[in-house]
Amino acid sequence: MRILVTGGAGYIGSHTCKALAHQGHTVVTYDNLSTGHRELVRWGDFVYGDILDTQRLRACIRQHRIEGVIHFAASAYVGESVVDPGKYFRNNVCGTLSILDAMRDEYVPYIVVSGTCAVYGSPEKMPITEDTPTTPINPYGASKLFMERMLADYENAHGIKWMSLRYFNAAGCDPDGETGEWHEPETHLIPLALMAAMGKMPALEIFGDDYPTPDGTCIRDYIHVTDLSEAHIKALRYLVDGGKRHALNLGAGIGASVKEIIFAIENITKKNVPHIISQRRYGDPPTLIADISKAQQILKWTPKCSNISLIVKSSLAWASKKNCRFHTLSAHRIGKGKVYKKF
Repeated sequence: MRILVTGGAGYIGSHTCKALAHQGHTVVTYDNLSTGHRELVRWGDFVYGDILDTQRLRACIRQHRIEGVIHFAASAYVGESVVDPGKYFRNNVCGTLSILDAMRDEYVPYIVVSGTCAVYGSPEKMPITEDTPTTPINPYGASKLFMERMLADYENAHGIKWMSLRYFNAAGCDPDGETGEWHEPETHLIPLALMAAMGKMPALEIFGDDYPTPDGTCIRDYIHVTDLSEAHIKALRYLVDGGKRHALNLGAGIGASVKEIIFAIENITKKNVPHIISQRRYGDPPTLIADISKAQQILKWTPKCSNISLIVKSSLAWASKKNCRFHTLSAHRIGKGKVYKKF
């Protein structure tokens, strides 16, 4: 198939582009590089553009004869969404609306979107199933939930088939070291802990150690980005084969605490992870673990790489490589002397 990957220059998007290409699909990355990196577009064509630009999306779809869309181009920082909700509703909701309008106008019938467990808010019962009430507690989760409602309405009105994959904590990097986690600023636990171990930052900040968990720190479900990529491709194939719409949980199905992650990193790197304990962050649930049985049943998918050891080792390998190859980040951003495909 000819697949448009919005946000394909980002973390999960670039891994999915690689997996698609290796399975024989034709890949087109559509990205405005606001958080993505041109260096991570290594599989297929690259089109510079914003998802809010519906006409440019339509031109891209028409030019490349796109048959399906995998949508990663969303803002995804919970804290930022609280202080700047407009950005999240504009990009996540209006941006998805723009994509759906372009798909409708150009007769593209399939879309798989990057969902989130944030739609569940702070549920008390674990593990979290798809039947858990959707009560988001921040604008990020609310924007993602509204995306799903729009998808359902566009299917009813225009026949666009969709799947939303509500994944938990994406982690790890490409085992081959060809792409990986690269955020500015970095907010994810594992790369931050590695930075502390490598002396790139003074200490890792742990937000609370008095939760009702065995060691007092939050427990999260970490899923390797390679497993996430595979699930997105399986979801698209499921739709093409006539499958019905679903919103599915993706995770490893098990949890690890912050302190357990630190212990694993110290064990693998043989270095201390200096850390400090700060106050809890508002809205951080003690435990978030996915029930992934529905995704396993419907998509015939099982996470194969989502053990903490492999996640940490692949993240460490990428962090070391990135420090060598991309040491001057500002020189690699969009701008001076760059030429991008025009229509």
